[in-house]
Amino acid sequence: MSTRILALDTATEACSAALLVDEELLERFQVAPREHTSLLLPMVDELMAEAGLVMGQLDAIAFGRGPGSFTGLRIAAGLTQGLALGADLPVLPVSDLAALALQAWQRLGWTECMVCQDARLQEFFVGAFRIEKQAGETSPVELWPEALVNLEKLIEKAGDFQRVVGSGWVTPGGQQARRAEMLVDAEIQLPRAGDIARLGRLALARGEGLPAQLALPVYLRDQVAQKPGPRRTG
Repeated sequence: MSTRILALDTATEACSAALLVDEELLERFQVAPREHTSLLLPMVDELMAEAGLVMGQLDAIAFGRGPGSFTGLRIAAGLTQGLALGADLPVLPVSDLAALALQAWQRLGWTECMVCQDARLQEFFVGAFRIEKQAGETSPVELWPEALVNLEKLIEKAGDFQRVVGSGWVTPGGQQARRAEMLVDAEIQLPRAGDIARLGRLALARGEGLPAQLALPVYLRDQVAQKPGPRRTG
């Protein structure tokens, strides 16, 4: 049976979309800060036209649910929700950190790594993953929960890892946390929608598709995600 997954990602300065039909992957990827809103939907339209498909022929829409940029995450989640509602499709939230771990395995063969993304404000989004086989498919499995950390905590968490990827390691703060024996791949810094699609397919096979209205981002920075309360006076 054919599986057709559309995937969107705008968690970082990169904007990407991908269409996975069985093992054939079509992808658009562009590093374009602050241009996600104007780029993402045209990317989707191009992919669907290239594949000769309409939304109703898809099985689900996957999206990078974060952690990442507050504004960027809302763009991918919002478009995912709108497209899924219109075509009555389930949505598949996928960790952007797990997508980077999958990228490290596919490109470098790394079966275990720590992922660190720049979170600004001298903080970092971090996660650690081991690649395992699940139902014949390769998938990153969390070694500990994703977290938002400062430099001191990053240095502590990095102590057990020699293989690391992500944009956080090339920031001035992240460079302080690097040890001489660490293997840092400078090419693997930003998540790609193609990896979001692959992880989304696994989630769909596990029955983890959600209703469109649950296409929600994960920020990790609690004060950003909280709704403003009533304004106090006096």
